[in-house]
Amino acid sequence: MITLHHLENSRSQRVLWLLEELQVPYEIKRYARDPKTMLAPPELKQVHPLGKSPVITDGDVTLAESAAVLEYLMERYGEGRLAPAAGTPEHHRFRYWMHYAEGSAMPPLLLRLVFDRVANGPMPFFIRPVARAIAKGANQAFIGPQLKLHLDYMENELSKTQWFAGDHFSVADIQMSFPLEAAQSRAGLDSSRPNLTAFLKRIRDRPAYQRAVEKGGPVMPGR
Repeated sequence: MITLHHLENSRSQRVLWLLEELQVPYEIKRYARDPKTMLAPPELKQVHPLGKSPVITDGDVTLAESAAVLEYLMERYGEGRLAPAAGTPEHHRFRYWMHYAEGSAMPPLLLRLVFDRVANGPMPFFIRPVARAIAKGANQAFIGPQLKLHLDYMENELSKTQWFAGDHFSVADIQMSFPLEAAQSRAGLDSSRPNLTAFLKRIRDRPAYQRAVEKGGPVMPGR
């Protein structure tokens, strides 16, 4: 049986969501973040050497990395569901968004998180102005413009089709959900980008998404 090693407020929520969409048997083992560092607990290193999430075990298979896990589950349990037919233009888009989510969309969001923590984390009072100045400069010069570039790009792409790979919901939309949830939480994604906010509403209305949140907790802290 599939075991999902699920870290709260993490990318593994996408795997839980896909398992609910596929309605295959699985069990979930939950892990809490360290309340001070917000890092995964050391117990995850007993499952995978990097101690990261998502990670699944399925018989003799232990697999990490969001896209790799989603693709594995689709190949083994998907039965042709939730993916466009190979060789079609939709499938090319599907593959692109599966890799874009982590390769292009997430890096500036992660940088925003890191520099926000630099600016607001505990430190000696005499260092705080310097840290905040560095974080502000990084946000204004690079992170902010990159976030705008990517959000504008995704907004425009969803003006062409309802879902990222085309007119039908696919695993690419599950993969893309996390950067967009993160963007809404900490990068200013709001109603000024109606296609992206409508996408988030559509995915949150899906029964499988709702079951995943019920079982695994919110995708982002505070939601």
